[in-house]
Amino acid sequence: MKTFDARAGGPGAGDDGRTLSEVVRAAADVALLVDEGGVIRDLHLGSEPPLEEAREWLGRPWLETVTPESRRKVEEMLREARERPSSRRRQVTHGFASGADLPVAYTAVRMGSGGSVLALGRDLRGAAALQQRLVEAQQAMERDYWRLRHMETRYRLLFQLSSEPVLLVDAANRRVTDVNPAGARALGAEARQLVGKPFAVGADDAEREAAARHLDVVKDQGRAEPVAVHGADGEAFSLSAALVRQDAAGLFLVRLVPEGAREGGAADGASSRTVRALQASPDGFAVTDASGRVMAVNRAFLEMTEAASEEQVRGERLDRWIGRPGADLDTLLGMVGEHGAVRLFSTALRGEYGSVAEVEVSAARGDGDEPCVGLSIRDVGRRLAHGPTGARDLTRAVEDLTKLVGKVALRDLIRDTVDLMERHFIEAALELTGDNRTLAAEVLGVSRQSLYVKLRRYGHEVKEDRG
Repeated sequence: MKTFDARAGGPGAGDDGRTLSEVVRAAADVALLVDEGGVIRDLHLGSEPPLEEAREWLGRPWLETVTPESRRKVEEMLREARERPSSRRRQVTHGFASGADLPVAYTAVRMGSGGSVLALGRDLRGAAALQQRLVEAQQAMERDYWRLRHMETRYRLLFQLSSEPVLLVDAANRRVTDVNPAGARALGAEARQLVGKPFAVGADDAEREAAARHLDVVKDQGRAEPVAVHGADGEAFSLSAALVRQDAAGLFLVRLVPEGAREGGAADGASSRTVRALQASPDGFAVTDASGRVMAVNRAFLEMTEAASEEQVRGERLDRWIGRPGADLDTLLGMVGEHGAVRLFSTALRGEYGSVAEVEVSAARGDGDEPCVGLSIRDVGRRLAHGPTGARDLTRAVEDLTKLVGKVALRDLIRDTVDLMERHFIEAALELTGDNRTLAAEVLGVSRQSLYVKLRRYGHEVKEDRG
């Protein structure tokens, strides 16, 4: 900072002036020497100047360098500094012609008896950036909270409307934590009477012991053969359980399937309230076999994929619409086979007529005579932050492949990653050239024939360029 001119009310050149300059440099990011008329006569910008435009403040009234909302604060600081040794700290915002803003927290100090004031300020851009990040994090938490609330509401709706008796049992103490109305009727008691009580089902001690052994085997091995039990009114059920994790605790999801009832009634769900609820769900739902071929879908899935009817999609592999060929679907099915369920798997969904949507897929494995996979598909494009879609898709795909390290051979991971990168850059070149294949081949540095081979490989329609 320059040595302040003694005529402006500050110390003259000399040891005292140099000492004051050094103190100012150490104490402030921005320092302004303002004369009795409110005009900036000298200024100091820190070792990292906030903005080069700030040097234009010299010779201008302090009030003209700040935004209209901050002018009253500047007037109050000048008045207080002249009435007493220093003013209270206040935050003001400097505005620049470029449109940038500089928030600064100033304290004004009176300099001698000449009416000059020294304003010492701290650059608040770092604090403002942290505040903005905090607000964004709070908004993200709020969105996640409402998303979880909506998911819980759908779960409660399906749970309560299901015509199949279902119970949730704590894996540690074998006490009932939740039961749907159908389960309460099967056990001959009200739901509130069963919650918190030890899990007991079966007409006699032998059936209860068989049910307890079934839970033990499920806890140790992950699955067990269903056992036959009888309800309170003598109705015969087939009891099967699955172990699910909730935070650090385990829960048994216990199903009581009436004897003779059809399993997996996705095709004949007229009598199933659960299937009707899934058909009316705004989220897409699909059931596939272990290889990913579609067995059944709901109406929302048909709308998302722009398909005319369920017959049009039945028997097709799901990667015709979801994910990138050879990558996302295989990764998803591999994770379902390994862990039994996958939640919020981020990918893309392509419609029959070219539309693309960002989606989250949750999937679970269904065991039985005919193993299947159920997938819930939600369109999340409207809530994602704006950004380069292709780069975001590529990043997520690589992250998903990274999760398979240790589970899939390195050569397979490298092959899938190379395919992802190649497809991404080919699509970027086509977008850059307005889908002109000849120009795209020149941009990529490959022959047109090589580009056509790769396009066929990734499922693109190959046609000669016009003109």
